[in-house]
Amino acid sequence: MRNVVSIDLEDYFQVSAFDSVIPRSQWDKFASRVERNTQILLELFSRRQVKATFFVLGWIGERYPHLIREISNLGHEVACHGYSHKLIYQQTPEEFRGETRRAKALLEDLVGSKIYAYRAASYSVTRRSLWALDILAEEGFLFDSSIFPIVHDRYGIPDACRRPFRIKLRNGMELTEFPISTIRMFGINLPVAGGGYFRLLPYQITKAAIQHLNRRERLPVIFYLHPWEFDPEQPVQPVKGLSRYRHYLNLHKTEPRFLQLLSDFTFCPLRAVADSMDYESLTVQDLLPASRISLIEGSKPI
Repeated sequence: MRNVVSIDLEDYFQVSAFDSVIPRSQWDKFASRVERNTQILLELFSRRQVKATFFVLGWIGERYPHLIREISNLGHEVACHGYSHKLIYQQTPEEFRGETRRAKALLEDLVGSKIYAYRAASYSVTRRSLWALDILAEEGFLFDSSIFPIVHDRYGIPDACRRPFRIKLRNGMELTEFPISTIRMFGINLPVAGGGYFRLLPYQITKAAIQHLNRRERLPVIFYLHPWEFDPEQPVQPVKGLSRYRHYLNLHKTEPRFLQLLSDFTFCPLRAVADSMDYESLTVQDLLPASRISLIEGSKPI
């Protein structure tokens, strides 16, 4: 079973949880560490001979074009992460279309090929921003990986289909969705596929969850991390509470765990998995009511 390993390419000061203390107008005043941290990732991928999908923030691509070209030249897939990392449901449709088009055009110019995959800032395609999927299809995207089928205070469609699916949009177009991977236990979906969850949970739990998804459910895992998660020495920002805990927990454990993960499982870019799958067709209406539980009731716990 081939799994998708994806990187949301953004800097440590650009996470959505920091918006209240770091306005976007101040980003250029921070010492960037994205090149350093991305080089760590590229070296790890080279060591394990793995190709990944990099969802690149347009703001980063504009300032570090050589880094994006290097990622592409090394054989990794370059995909779009929007331009400003603003949550979709905090934008108007016009604003979202404008910044998405700007980021896509920028990245296509850098790598010299079409960009077909998109991921929203902080998985902010929720029930109140499903309109964004129509815009993505209209702007030429074929694949989206923005829906996280869990309960969360900032994102999530808890009862969305957990399997990759093809969605028929209200504008008559289609888009293939790759939800972030979860397992179904105790009547709820539990996140097991990267980010803070990878740093919080013991590695053996992550490993067992991926084995379950691959072997029992026959599902590829959609795994994600950020370059700043490989940087325990990054400057600490004045955030408190849950946001501080999520961001800084176990940063020193990310690199050794990730190396082990790359050894234990087979990973490739999203496009390589997308071209080898069969999909169920859903409609936007299927994502609105709590009506998709039947699709996943057959999943058994680890």
